[in-house]
Amino acid sequence: MPRPGPRNALTDIPGLEVGHATDLHADTGVTVIRPDGFWTASIDIRGGGPGGRETAALEPENMVGQLHALVFAGGSVFGLGAADAVAAKLSQDQVGLHLKPGAPAIPIVPAAVLHDLANGGDKDWGLEPPYRRLGFEALANAGADFELGSVGAGRGAMAGVLKGGLGTASLDLGDGLVVAALVVANPIGSVYMPDGETFWAWPWEVA
Repeated sequence: MPRPGPRNALTDIPGLEVGHATDLHADTGVTVIRPDGFWTASIDIRGGGPGGRETAALEPENMVGQLHALVFAGGSVFGLGAADAVAAKLSQDQVGLHLKPGAPAIPIVPAAVLHDLANGGDKDWGLEPPYRRLGFEALANAGADFELGSVGAGRGAMAGVLKGGLGTASLDLGDGLVVAALVVANPIGSVYMPDGETFWAWPWEVA
């Protein structure tokens, strides 16, 4: 029977690392998923107000279909700056597409952001939003073990009127097959049934 992996986390998939950077003053943060190479990836965008960068590169009809890192951030449109930092650092490390000798490496770093601008914290950052700095920090912090909850991109997340956050899970299907997920939960609606204490997702709990 399928069971959770050793960490019950995205990093139960060999070759993946996750890093966070959290700004307690601004009550926001960034999370970076870092594979150990150029990994095949695709995307399915839903909802009426998506915020992202380089997501079109992962659409099935387009040419690239792979990535060097994936960034989740708070900050709405300002959070997209985190991916700029990750791309700059990876390029400096010669990670990316090499299209011409002597030209900079071109990392593919898609990003998705959530709206946490009204959820507390000092957002009066003027011309210097913290997300570029947080992008560098989250990439540097990437590893197999990482925190859950109100950290990284999940710092300012809300689940309706409740605190949201970042979570992960994995399922070992046997024969070397592992399925895993990492979610930054920032829904409009409630995660609880009308009794206020039972999760809608309880039928899918494992162990």
